[in-house]
This record gives sequence, C-alpha cells and structure tokens, in this order.
Amino acid sequence: MKIHTKAVHAGDRKRPKPQIPVTTPIYAAASFIPESAEQVDRIFAHEIEGYSYSRYENPTNLALEEQVTALENGFGSLACASGMAALETAIVTAVTDRRRFVLAADALYGATYRLLWNVLEPLGIESSLVDVCDLAAVEQALERHKPGCLLMETISNPLLRVGPIDKIAALCREAGCVLIVDNTFATPLLVRPIELGANLVMHSATKYLAGHGDVLGGLVTTDEAHYETLRALSRTKGPVMGPFEAYLTMRGVKTLPLRMERQCQNARRIAAWLREHPKVARVYYPDDPAHPDAETVRRLLPENLYGAIVSFELREAAEPEQVYAFLDRLKLIVKATSLGDVHSMILYPRVSTHRDLAPKQRERMGIRDNLVRLSVGIEDAGDIMADLDRAL
Repeated sequence: MKIHTKAVHAGDRKRPKPQIPVTTPIYAAASFIPESAEQVDRIFAHEIEGYSYSRYENPTNLALEEQVTALENGFGSLACASGMAALETAIVTAVTDRRRFVLAADALYGATYRLLWNVLEPLGIESSLVDVCDLAAVEQALERHKPGCLLMETISNPLLRVGPIDKIAALCREAGCVLIVDNTFATPLLVRPIELGANLVMHSATKYLAGHGDVLGGLVTTDEAHYETLRALSRTKGPVMGPFEAYLTMRGVKTLPLRMERQCQNARRIAAWLREHPKVARVYYPDDPAHPDAETVRRLLPENLYGAIVSFELREAAEPEQVYAFLDRLKLIVKATSLGDVHSMILYPRVSTHRDLAPKQRERMGIRDNLVRLSVGIEDAGDIMADLDRAL
C-alpha cells in the first residue's frame, strides 16, 4: 500500500463496533470502565487489549500511533505532548540498557542541544558532537566514546545537511549503538529511517504531520526491539499527547503527502529564484548539484522531493537590524517560530532556534548572522516570491 493511501486510511474506523465512525472520535476520558474486576487486572497485565487509564493508552492516541507507524513502516509509535518530549523519551529509551552517552550530530535544532546539555547531562547522560556527514569521523567517535545512541536529523536544521543514514546505521549496528533520527524536516514521504536501519524515529508533530499550526505534539516510532521499553517509560513518565491534539494531528496526516509534494515543488522554484537574486548571498537547499551531500541526497531522497525548507543569507545584512528590517517588510510570509504549516513561515535562527548557542559556536556551525530560514507553504509560488522580492 502506497503512503498516500496509508495516510488516509491507517488507524481509522476500528473502534467502537459494530457502528464504526468514519473518523476516529475524540476520547476525552482519563479512565475507562471495565466489564469486570478480572478484566481490568488482565488489561494491566497486558494479557488482553483494552483501556484503563489514558496515560497508558487512549483510543484516539492509539489510532494516530497506528497511522504514523504505518507511514514510517515501524513496529509501534508513541504520541507525545511535544516534539521535545518525544525526543527526550526516545533518548532515554535508547540508553536504558546501554551506556548513558549520546553521540549527537554537530548540526541540530538548537533546543536539542539544550536538552542534551542542560537537562540530560546533569542527570548523568553525557554527550559529544560529531559531523555525521563524515563517515570516518563517525566511525572514530563510535570507537572512542562507545555511546549508547547516536542522534541525527534526516535533513539538518537550518543548513539542510543530509547524512548517510543507511551507512551510519550499519556502523551503529556494528558498535551496538542505537540510532535515533529526527525525521521532522523530511517526513515519511521523503525518508523512512527505520527502512534504512534506524531504531527510533521522532517527529515534531507540530510541523508537517499536523501541518496547520494548531497542534503541539510529537511522535516516536520504533522498531520491535525498543517498543516495550518506550511504552513502559511512557506509562510511568506520562509524556503523552492529549486526545484533542491526537485527533487534529491524525486529520492533518491524511493530507500530508499532498501538502508535502506541493511544498517541495514550491521550495524548488523559490530556491532556484533566490539563487539568481542580487540581494541574496547564498542559498541552502538540497537540490543544488554543489550541495556538500549531493551524492547522499541523490541516493536517499526521491527525485524532486528535497524538503520544503529553504535557508538563505542576505547579501546586505551585516547587522541583525538589517535582517529585522527585511523580515518586517514581508506581508504574506508569516514571521513565526515554527515550520511545516500550509502557510509560508520565516524565522531568524540567531534570535530563535539557535539563540542559546554562543556566537562563535553558531559561526563554527555555519549559522551566520545574515541567515534566515524559510518554511515554504502551499500558496502560489509566484506570490511567495513576490513577497520576498518586495522585502529584499
């Protein structure tokens, strides 16, 4: 079954019976009444399927989890209250029975670094950074640190590097290291990391999965080996998504392939146009033949589907105030800190996604003070370019 069909049908029309609603209802219940005391005992013991308490399982959440599991071709999923909750749960799942050490890509979302350094390290989970686009460096770091897990993004935020997930997965298997992939930028339409050898995949559901700017949530999809640990941690910690958010996410996922195809198409046109614009110094987009990971892009990403994020540097913006002025001149494109919505959005990494990193560290990562990140929506591409042209 193709992903377009899975997005529409997976997870739905299963409960309750015999009158089955065409879409999964919102089960706004904290607990559920068993038919007997013996039944609730067997549900808690996982001897039979059923519901007892929504921190453990909720029918609306379960439907979303089945839907995303089908899209990612995983074994099971967990719907979480945010993308960061999903990421933290994935990391803890990975290192529960392994060395408490995370080998992380040196190009990640800024809040991921805060999670590693400010939350997990004080709890005894150490970390180190590596260039995941340099296989020799990855191999050396795996040997030196012997990490419990390696964390990377499919397409990095915000400079859109594309690491060879399949080759990294092979190195991780040999080293006994769990591979976690943040697939938010790519979505299952472009890349399904579990098919490439990853063990856990997470999404900020706030972004492309829900797609309409009205949900805060996250998803973790896992292979069979890590599923029970993931669910056991969730039952205790309770990072779960609410049923209203699960319903909205599930509704958004139904149109994910259509939206993402349109957004990728728009992004390619806009990236090509920006490359020729005299006010733009540099464009970052994976379709560029000169992209540093061009071979990996050709191998892992579908033809003409390279994501819907375009980052670019302004030529005449030596100071942040000049970037602010450009942003303030935009009328159509939404100036907000997110991505993946049906409307185009733009942000300034220096003051938003990567503001907590030291200036020298941002510079080493290639995130310069004249860089902006554009999340391309489903609008007419000509209208988006006209808005950019006026502001530039």
